[in-house]
Amino acid sequence: MFTTRPGTTSPFQRTFVGVDLFSVFQEVYLRTNDPRVSNIVKFSDWIGELKVEAAVSIKDGKRILFRFDRAAFSFKFLPFKVPYPVPFRLLGDEAKGWLDTTYLSHSGNLRISRGNKATTFVLQKKTDPRQTLLAAISTGTVVTEAIDEFLSLRKSVAKDEPVLLEGEWQMIWSSQVETDSWLENAGNGLMGSQIVKNGQMKFLVNNLPGISFSMIGNFVKSGTKTYDVTMDDAALIGGPFGYPLEMETKINMELLYNDDKIRISRGYNNILFVHLRTSDGSK
Repeated sequence: MFTTRPGTTSPFQRTFVGVDLFSVFQEVYLRTNDPRVSNIVKFSDWIGELKVEAAVSIKDGKRILFRFDRAAFSFKFLPFKVPYPVPFRLLGDEAKGWLDTTYLSHSGNLRISRGNKATTFVLQKKTDPRQTLLAAISTGTVVTEAIDEFLSLRKSVAKDEPVLLEGEWQMIWSSQVETDSWLENAGNGLMGSQIVKNGQMKFLVNNLPGISFSMIGNFVKSGTKTYDVTMDDAALIGGPFGYPLEMETKINMELLYNDDKIRISRGYNNILFVHLRTSDGSK
């Protein structure tokens, strides 16, 4: 968002802090087997970018020690990357440096850092749309608006129609306040988790001490993003014993968005649902 520009900065810093016409940002990945910080100059969406990467380590909890080791241009009109002509290994200490975090906001979205060349940087974290949605759900405010915004952003980048993925999915929000009986809420998917596997869907609710509710059914794809779900095998389960219940629920589920972490759907009585994936169902 802002940087000072002392005249003694290195060629690397002049590359990144001396441009006003381009978008300049960092990618920071520290919790990996290969921790790295990348400085990126994005020329435009249709031209491409220059990415200079550095291997890093952490000292005293807040200082990042870095050494630039590779760089390349990525142009939209070329199917390959163009190496940035800098011999990093021959530059010695000029390719090294450090970066201190001198301020980090409580939300973690604003950072002020000072580098070894006495340059001060102000950076604002780009918030992932999924994080924005989950934050709205956690506070219980403007959730519907956050869902609309999330779907609008995802629609602009999605190439294919959403597909119902297998796995265990925990419901974290629905647009309807539960007003029916406990069993009706459970049977309509308004509570607990869903397990999707081999063309079957299972509702599982653990709401009473030692007793759980289970309901199993089948689903078939009925449109580009819709599924017909029939749930007809219900039971109350206590330990090794089960008590069958005569229940049947038919739901037309519209899959609004689905990736390997989050699912947004519209189902029973046009209610919006948000589920988080807790496992991939492989076990």
